[in-house]
Amino acid sequence: MPRRRITREKLTGGLLVAAAIAVMNVTTYGLTLAAARLLGPDQFGQFSSLLGVLIVVNVVSLALQATGARRVATSEQSRPELEHRILSATRMAAAAVLVIGLLLAPVLNQVLRLDSIWGAIAMAVAAALLCIMGGQAGILQGEQRWSSLALVYAAMGIGRLAFGLLALGVHRSAAAALIGVAVAAIAPVVVGVWALAHPQRTIGRAPVGAEPPSAWMPWERGSILREIMHSSHALFAFFALSNVDVLIARALLPAHEAGLYSSGLVLTKAVLFLPQFVVIVLFPSMARSQGGRRLHVLGLATVLGVGVAASSGVALLSGLAQEFVGGTAYAEVRPLLWVFALLGTVLAMIQLLVYGALAGRHPRAVLVLWAGLVATVAAATMVDTVAELLVLKLGIDVAVLVVLAVILIVLPAPAGEPSADLPTPLAEDVSSPEQPGVR
Repeated sequence: MPRRRITREKLTGGLLVAAAIAVMNVTTYGLTLAAARLLGPDQFGQFSSLLGVLIVVNVVSLALQATGARRVATSEQSRPELEHRILSATRMAAAAVLVIGLLLAPVLNQVLRLDSIWGAIAMAVAAALLCIMGGQAGILQGEQRWSSLALVYAAMGIGRLAFGLLALGVHRSAAAALIGVAVAAIAPVVVGVWALAHPQRTIGRAPVGAEPPSAWMPWERGSILREIMHSSHALFAFFALSNVDVLIARALLPAHEAGLYSSGLVLTKAVLFLPQFVVIVLFPSMARSQGGRRLHVLGLATVLGVGVAASSGVALLSGLAQEFVGGTAYAEVRPLLWVFALLGTVLAMIQLLVYGALAGRHPRAVLVLWAGLVATVAAATMVDTVAELLVLKLGIDVAVLVVLAVILIVLPAPAGEPSADLPTPLAEDVSSPEQPGVR
């Protein structure tokens, strides 16, 4: 009976989080489409470039969420004390991101050839607010409070669309759109404050499966900020692996073919983040070593099922998929769209295993990600077409997936056994993306 209850809770939580992430992705995509139509090519290019920077900086927010979720899910420490430490580290990280962002705003203004420095300033403010959201979301995820976490995600997406459109209505410029994005980032923070102050929270007992500090890895016994740095490094490795091909296409393929490849990647990213709810729901149990291999296999099977369904849908409805990635101007890439969707499925499975590596403290996993990145860059010199680059990327990512599966499922490392000569383990994310792209 307890197993059935837990299964129902995870299923309900997964559905809530999945719905919220869907809302976040749809609203984010909606703002992008609105900006593309309301802004001219130049202003939209500025807006997109600043969002790209925000995606990279958002790694800190994802690392905060990962660290908070894992600590809450596994620590025997007093919950109020642990929450205070996480939120203190969150505020410090947010302040650092804000200061660095403001100092670099003039540089971004020049490098990205912006019409106004206010866009770069707004990006820095948005990044800092998203850091605060990341720490809050990590606590909620670790406590497995799925309804509250879903509200945070929904508030972010809906707020971004609403305030973004409002800002564009006041002034049609990239700077105005980014100011709208920054103001919208306040919404999930407010929801997070409310959720963490909710009187019905149970914060007095340690979670089942929690480990005493004596069982932690050496890097875990340090400050939370140190763990956040390790998490950021791991998440950056995954981001680099999953995004390097768009840079390769721009550098090595003719401009027209590079544009075709970029349009296909819109579908790849959509499929990548479609089953993100699986990672969010399973991660606390993975961190407490409940289920072990069974959880990894269950998660991979779920992600694979979602991805195969999406890829099959793209193959059957390729015309509709073409409209999703840009319309008739990108008709040449239509026969390959199902392969782009398959690539997104493989990346989603890699993402799940990266989170499993975080939860299980497998230090070798980050090496596999960097090795896959190096192999992609080295082999890319041999490609000349969109199809060749796509097949190359898919093949290398499948190899990365297989190696990670062997490390985590076939040959799991003993818990609590540190490795002095290897990088510290990965740290988990959840959303995002834009991850959903930008969170």
